[in-house]
Order: sequence, then structure tokens, then C-alpha cells
Amino acid sequence: MDSLLVMQTGGGGGGMSFLLLMLPMIAVFYFFMILPQQRRQKKWQQVIDALKTGDKVVTTGGLRGTIIAIKDDAVHLRVPPDNLRMEVTKASVAHVTTAEEEPKAK
Repeated sequence: MDSLLVMQTGGGGGGMSFLLLMLPMIAVFYFFMILPQQRRQKKWQQVIDALKTGDKVVTTGGLRGTIIAIKDDAVHLRVPPDNLRMEVTKASVAHVTTAEEEPKAK
């Protein structure tokens, strides 16, 4: 009976070795997955906060237009060829081309 108790209580060191193996894996996951995503999110938020009238944008739906007005959470776009005025959320803006960048691209 005593040998049975010794066998059951002898496996306590396995949890510590598991923890020592998991910590580096979690650190690698954080540095290669989570940290770059946070940086992209912060950069995108800065771009959204810097929107101004006259900027040419492309939305996630593929609409291309020029910003003519800005609200709290939305922007008004003039969309060619008929100069339609559309309101889209700021979160749907995927790419911004400012007036200064456009001549460089051509």
C-alpha cells in the first residue's frame, strides 16, 4: 500500500517542465503574431485620424473617391464618373492617397 502512495505523489515535477516549455512558445507567439498586429493597428488608426478633405481613398468595398466632408465616424466621398456623393464609415477606408502623393505616382 505504501508503494502505491509513493507512485501517485511522484509525478509532481511534470507540471514545472511543461511550464518551462510553454513560456518560450508563448513569447515567440507574442513577438511574431500579436506585436506586429498591434503595430499595424496603431499605424492604421493614425492614418484614419489624419484623414482630411481632398484625400483620395479606396474603401474595403473597392469604391474610389475623394473626401469632401468628414464626420465623427464617417466620411463623405465624391465618386466619379457622375460625382455621386456617398457616406461611408471611416473603418471602411482601406487605402489613402493624399494630394501630395498623387503626382509622384504618375
